[in-house]
Amino acid sequence: MLNVVLVEPEIPPNTGNIARLCVATNSRLHLVKPLGFRTDDKALKRAGLDYWRHLHVEYHECLEKFLEHVSHERLLLFSKKAKMVYTQAPFRKDSYLVFGKETLGLPDWLIERFPNRCYQIPMWGSTRSLNLSTAAGIVVYEAYRQVTKGFEMLNF
Repeated sequence: MLNVVLVEPEIPPNTGNIARLCVATNSRLHLVKPLGFRTDDKALKRAGLDYWRHLHVEYHECLEKFLEHVSHERLLLFSKKAKMVYTQAPFRKDSYLVFGKETLGLPDWLIERFPNRCYQIPMWGSTRSLNLSTAAGIVVYEAYRQVTKGFEMLNF
C-alpha cells in the first residue's frame, strides 16, 4: 500500500480530492498537522464525497514526529525546488509520497536533509506550480505504474 503524506495542507477541497484518490488506489493518507481546516469541514467531505468512510487515514502531530516513525529509505519528497524528475523516483509498494502545503510547499530544511529523495514534476508553461491534488494524482499513478510494472498487472 502506498502512503500519501500531506504536510500541513491548507485547502479542504485539495485534501478531499486526494482522499478520494487514496480510496481509488487503495493508498493510505497521512495528514501532518497543523491542518488549515477541520476534518469535518463540509468542503473537505464534499470533495471526498461519500468515500471518506473508506479512507485509510492517519494523523500526525507534526512533521518531526512523523519522521521519527517512518523509515527514511521509504520517503520520496515532491517539490518544485527538486532537481530530479518524479519518474526517476525509486518507488516501492510501501513508499511514503510526501507533499507540502499549497502556499509554501515543503520546508527548505526537509529538502536539505533529504536532497537525494526529492523529485519534481516538470512544468513548461508560465505557472508557479501545479495544484496539490493534481500533483498527487500524477505521482500516485506513476508510482503504481512502476511498482506493478504496468497497470495490466492490476485486477480491474
